[in-house]
Amino acid sequence: MSVLAKICGITDESAMRAAVINGANFVGLVFYPPSPRSLDAMSASRLVSLVPPSITKVGLFVNPINNQLNSVLNDVSLDLIQLHGEETPERCNEIRKIFGLPVMKVIKVSNINDIEGVSDYYEAVDWLMFDAKAPDSMDNALPGGNALKFDWNLLAGRNWSLPWMLAGGLNAENVGTAVAESGAMIVDVSSGVESSPGEKDPLEIERFMQAVLSL
Repeated sequence: MSVLAKICGITDESAMRAAVINGANFVGLVFYPPSPRSLDAMSASRLVSLVPPSITKVGLFVNPINNQLNSVLNDVSLDLIQLHGEETPERCNEIRKIFGLPVMKVIKVSNINDIEGVSDYYEAVDWLMFDAKAPDSMDNALPGGNALKFDWNLLAGRNWSLPWMLAGGLNAENVGTAVAESGAMIVDVSSGVESSPGEKDPLEIERFMQAVLSL
């Protein structure tokens, strides 16, 4: 089975076209204003229009209220809601029921204790993502996209009951090692294909996708 890839935090047409042309399976759009990758609904709608139906369009939200989700989903055709905050299983399930879209919950990992409660989400979401947890000492840390890694071996040999993605500090150079150590079959990249925060580099997207497709 081939490894699949998600390019997250896309903000412009050149990056979106690079993701589509080079074989991304998922594209991610951020709706979290503190992030340099955040978009308004109108801009996101224009980018989504470039994506063929075969590619899953993911919207990233952080502790969203229903009004925010409504305002985005009214204008942007998304296939999957990614929750990157402190959402409880109950809140995840509520969002899934209200908006009728599958939900992916991000689990932030720094040590083995952070993945012990994953099973609490099994009945509440459709997907999981494991991302690096930013340390408390990190200034201006975002919920994700901080170019941080965690110990990928923490995920090795585990049989989650849901499909899952690996994120956190991935790039063209290390994605092969990350897949080998974690067992991930779907990888997510954001900062690892940027020239600066929020500025995706189409050539780096191409390099990352070439690395993934070679696995």
